[in-house]
Amino acid sequence: MVELIRGLRADRVRQNLDVVRGRIADACLSSGRDPGSVEVLAAVKYLPLEELGTLAEAGITLLGENRAQDLVSKAEAYPGRFTWDFIGTLQSRKVPALLPHVRYIQTVATDSALGQLTRHQAQAGRPVRILVEVNVAGDPGKAGLDPGELPAFLERSPVEVVGLMTMPPLAASPEQSRRHFARLRELAAEHDLAELSMGTSQDFGVAVEEGATIIRLGSSLFRP
Repeated sequence: MVELIRGLRADRVRQNLDVVRGRIADACLSSGRDPGSVEVLAAVKYLPLEELGTLAEAGITLLGENRAQDLVSKAEAYPGRFTWDFIGTLQSRKVPALLPHVRYIQTVATDSALGQLTRHQAQAGRPVRILVEVNVAGDPGKAGLDPGELPAFLERSPVEVVGLMTMPPLAASPEQSRRHFARLRELAAEHDLAELSMGTSQDFGVAVEEGATIIRLGSSLFRP
């Protein structure tokens, strides 16, 4: 069982964020991009609620949570303090609870989730926007659509799809994930989608070089 992360210091998190932003700038320079086009999302699955204030003090305002119940409780504890995305495996029955609190649900990939979005979008109280999760690597251990299923899925979506998300298989080096990130970028371009959520603490430099607009970071931000 993974232990929760406690005892964060705002000054240290701020230093880590500065290092991340420096690496983003380097990756953007090498790929001809504007560093301002890349958002840093802090993945807070292993942060208890009481640590979130430290993130705000360090200047982090975009958070992602893997568990629907935890996202709701954390968002309600800090009303208006953070922008929230849902980044975990999506159970369609959790969609109604998430909608009032999130900017994006990043992991939509089933028709049951689309059905819940159809039924509950009017009650969300805000525009509903999603990213579609695509299993570009064809990894049987990962969630997401097969790339060939994407066009029809986009046509069926009752809400605005703003981008795509992927989680490639574990790799020995970031370069091994480059082709998966490149493929997601190609798919987004084919369908005129602006957001690309890809890259974690292990490989976000390569992801940015390949077009990531949202990188999902944990250990890079929280290391002591």
